[in-house]
Amino acid sequence: MEQQIYPIEGMNCASCAQKIEKHLKKLFGIEAVSVNIATEKMNVIYDKTKITETEIIQAVIELGYVAKAEKLQELSNDASDTRQAQIQALWKRVVWSAVFTIPLLYIAMGPMLPYGGLPLPKFLHPVEHATIFALTQLLLTMPVIYVGRSFYQVGFKALIQGHPNMDSLIAIGTTAAILQGVVMTILLSTGAVVVQHGHPELYFESAAVILALITLGKYLEAVSKGKTSEAIKKLMGLAPKTANIIRNGTEREVLITEVITGDTIIVRPGEKIPVDGIILNGSSAVDESMITGESLPVEKQPGDTVIGASLNKTGAFQFKATKVGKDTTLAQIIKLVEAAQGSKAPIAKLADKVSGVFVPIVIGLAIISGFAWYWLGQETWIFALSITISVLVIACPCALGLATPTAIMVGTGKGAENGVLIKSGDALEQAEKIQTIIFDKTGTITEGKPIITDVRAYNGYTEDQVLMLAASAETGSEHPLGEAIVEGAKQRNILLQPASYFRAIPGQGIQVEIENMNILLGNEKLMVENKVIIDYVKVTANHLANEGKTPMYLSANGILIGIVAVADTIKLNSVAAIEKLHHMGIKVAMITGDNTRTAQAIAKQVGIDHVFSEVLPEDKANEVKRLQAEGIHVAMVGDGINDAPALAQANIGIAIGSGTDVAIESADIVLMRSDLMDVPTAIELSRATMKNIKQNLFWAFAYNIIGIPVAMGVLYVFDGPLLNPMFAGAAMSLSSVSVLLNALRLKKFQSLKK
Repeated sequence: MEQQIYPIEGMNCASCAQKIEKHLKKLFGIEAVSVNIATEKMNVIYDKTKITETEIIQAVIELGYVAKAEKLQELSNDASDTRQAQIQALWKRVVWSAVFTIPLLYIAMGPMLPYGGLPLPKFLHPVEHATIFALTQLLLTMPVIYVGRSFYQVGFKALIQGHPNMDSLIAIGTTAAILQGVVMTILLSTGAVVVQHGHPELYFESAAVILALITLGKYLEAVSKGKTSEAIKKLMGLAPKTANIIRNGTEREVLITEVITGDTIIVRPGEKIPVDGIILNGSSAVDESMITGESLPVEKQPGDTVIGASLNKTGAFQFKATKVGKDTTLAQIIKLVEAAQGSKAPIAKLADKVSGVFVPIVIGLAIISGFAWYWLGQETWIFALSITISVLVIACPCALGLATPTAIMVGTGKGAENGVLIKSGDALEQAEKIQTIIFDKTGTITEGKPIITDVRAYNGYTEDQVLMLAASAETGSEHPLGEAIVEGAKQRNILLQPASYFRAIPGQGIQVEIENMNILLGNEKLMVENKVIIDYVKVTANHLANEGKTPMYLSANGILIGIVAVADTIKLNSVAAIEKLHHMGIKVAMITGDNTRTAQAIAKQVGIDHVFSEVLPEDKANEVKRLQAEGIHVAMVGDGINDAPALAQANIGIAIGSGTDVAIESADIVLMRSDLMDVPTAIELSRATMKNIKQNLFWAFAYNIIGIPVAMGVLYVFDGPLLNPMFAGAAMSLSSVSVLLNALRLKKFQSLKK
């Protein structure tokens, strides 16, 4: 299956998105379609052996919209430039609409104001020159109609196709107002209607003001939408435009798009790293905060990986490009954020269903209310028409369609800024419901790399001598505990001695000869079988073991000379993260293949509620299933290949960014800076986003529940409807903008790690 994102032009409301989705889902070869009105993009999963991109694009065009293929990982500002051009075009429409609407409004409404009204030229007197009064308004209305012609082109086409949308409501309502005005103008010019006092009943100004206000609303929407997608813009802006590469022994500057895998690239202090790679020579401190969120620069040596778009701080180095273009870490992050922003949360389905049937119902209500006032209310046909227009205009489902996607856009974007990559709207919604979080131990709660924690010396030896002999014995060892001892000795600048004999004893330890001494290093069983007396230190050894450490005995020529303890240390923020989760009302468990004593020791240090120890990798997913069977919403946090099944099984899988690709692919949320404080951050962000969505949906529904009856004249007062068509247009535009502004409040969300 292939996945592709297509920018869509011409959509105006949730009904447009619904129409495109329904049509494309019927096509052979389309697996799934999601159209996001806020991002104006369509996410399609399809079988390329059954349908082509050209056919998908053509299907959208046939519906009256414009679609084009977009590279998900293309690092450019084209999308931003296109949006800016659209915003500028909308602003020009607003200006030109205002240029003609303001004088039209003055002429039409001026005479109606109290205290004699506003002054008008004699030739525009509404009674003495009624025909000129009407023709002038018509002439001023024509340019506004031309500027807003897209409403009619799209609206009537959608109506004819049987999928009426917001533009259809506007087109029908304003056309009715304009036709009424044209008919009245003809009647005035032929003398069929004579104005004795007051002014002619015309609705030109209503049509023009509605078009102008809705155009202004669209402009404000476009500006607000631009702000919601700032996360993508910032990510795209991180990538440098050029790279300094060495080809055929010569250094040359090339565009980043020309870099290929295997190229040797030079990076100097203060420069951005163009692509992902491995350092060949040189060293430096690299600021990766823009990618991982980690605030401190990371020291890099030959053999270390570097991430494209991160900033080289101090030294110069050369590295080999391993991932370029769409495969870089930055491109993958952009892909994840775009996919998340384009996805739909389950809560959005309610709004989609309502929007799908909303427009036809509104058209029906508008017609019914107009006829009801004319026939049953014994009102004039002009009054009935005013009611019909008001209902059509106020009932636009824009606010409803924007309620969910805008909040998801801001929420996922804010997550990306804080190093929390949320892959979908579904994940964002599910995270709010989590009741229990299961953490993998090694590499998640702990660093995943054992270090020396304690050295005890006996029988006249010093700690440095004990460590020297232990490290010398383990030199060349591939065992993680042995590597930890050697690394610990190097950090203390202890000079090691060569071993003349080496023998590994399975399940016990090792035997070596160093400086004519028979050295044994291993567990209690090794000491007992070689008759080394350890009784007087067993209390110390057991105490170390109860702290989750692995004690190893060291003897020389049959005499115990020391204990070296090694442990996988707890990550810096593990305790704080688990404490925060408890405050949030979430239970915390730990799952590990380690023995029960070690697992319980780690759990005690960090405040874990429940421990699953000695669990085989293949059984981790079963433990998650068991909790889910009890009706508990479970999140799994892990970093290894063996965590992947559990990550996929959990309601929410959270992968540590420094973990394996398999774990990251299986997860719903990725923590780029590998900091456990980002787990409660992700949950808090989910809760804040869902609260925002619910607020948006409430106000969108409330707006229509209140607005439609008012427009229908249920709250009829004085000698006309409470809501004029012009005010209906303003209310409709402001409702959409208010939803967007509420969603933008999420931009104030702060990471829990500051």
